[in-house]
Amino acid sequence: MSDDIPDEGLRFPFDTSRLFDPPPEWQRLRGGCPVARAELPTGDRAWLVTRYEDVRAVLNDPRLSRAAATRPDAPRLGPARPEPDSIMAMDPPDHTRLRRLLAPAFTGRQAELLRPRIVRTTERLLDAVAEIGPPVDLVEHLARPLPIITICELLGVPDEDRESFKEWTDAALTLAPHAAGAVTGARQRLADYLQHLIAEKQQAPGDDLLGTLIAARDEDRLRPAELVTVAATLITAGYHTVANSLANSMLALLRHPGQLDPLRGAPFPAEAVEELLRWTPGPVSGGTIRIATEEVKIGSTVVRPGEAVIPSTASANRDAEAFPDPDVLDLGRVGNRHIAFGHGIHRCLGAPLARVELHVAFDALLRRFPGLRLAVAEEELTWGTGMIRGLNELPVAW
Repeated sequence: MSDDIPDEGLRFPFDTSRLFDPPPEWQRLRGGCPVARAELPTGDRAWLVTRYEDVRAVLNDPRLSRAAATRPDAPRLGPARPEPDSIMAMDPPDHTRLRRLLAPAFTGRQAELLRPRIVRTTERLLDAVAEIGPPVDLVEHLARPLPIITICELLGVPDEDRESFKEWTDAALTLAPHAAGAVTGARQRLADYLQHLIAEKQQAPGDDLLGTLIAARDEDRLRPAELVTVAATLITAGYHTVANSLANSMLALLRHPGQLDPLRGAPFPAEAVEELLRWTPGPVSGGTIRIATEEVKIGSTVVRPGEAVIPSTASANRDAEAFPDPDVLDLGRVGNRHIAFGHGIHRCLGAPLARVELHVAFDALLRRFPGLRLAVAEEELTWGTGMIRGLNELPVAW
């Protein structure tokens, strides 16, 4: 165990109220104690890993288990434990089996095939924005509806049921230490709905992703409990992460007029999407908790079996050893090796689809409304407190 452990008062997650300024603890830890012990909201303790290369190594280390984090006695970050049937909480070989089953629907090629549909959805949403007139809340009218419509169309969820998912996913992702009942209840409501929808689709099979998953279950490639949990995971991840990234990134652009102005009314560059993914606020926790199944050395720190590790992608993406001037938003940055989507076998399956959604949204928004600006003082904006940090509202005018 390293001798450079900071004071016993280190509590995590850190204060993220400074909007786009990363918590100062990240830089302090990267510089002096890159693997540090901290207390979590649950009272459990975990090792925080903060440097880019160390975080990549943790994300790629099979001795640091996601599945072990679902055990009843495992340290946990939030009020409820990860779902053991979720692909996000599995290790090989179960993770490999599910990943192979889902991967064909989320390739870069498939994401590009969905681009025309995403463009149509975005233009329809922006038609409504134009009709409402300024000021308009971009969170309510673009950032949230675009990804929920996209993932629900992909899965085959009826239009009228989409609004329910916001309430369920918001509750399911809370980090409030006394909200275990709310988290469990939200997960159960989503599971009950999906079981009902699956039963309906068995009577009238479709060519959507949920139909594919039902067929896989019937062919014994997917366990019945996994079917519901996989669908719930896709909805939660496909909606919440993209919605918050879109809103947060749009505010980041508005805060940097010198970089934004040349893009107003012009094609939005792909490298700008990558830099926004690196720079903008993302998960409050910075990474998903893992449990050591055997002794693991991270830098100079020895992690013992049963101890928890949190690899902070948020800190890694601001590491000066990996990114020149890491705290500077540079929309033309080249060679951007950010790990906003993770790394290794658990790298976000939906990354290609998320990239297309974000690119389409920024491109259309700045083309349709080149004079876009904040409609309120930035100090009036508020942020959610869930596991994935995002704006509650983003009022804009043009």
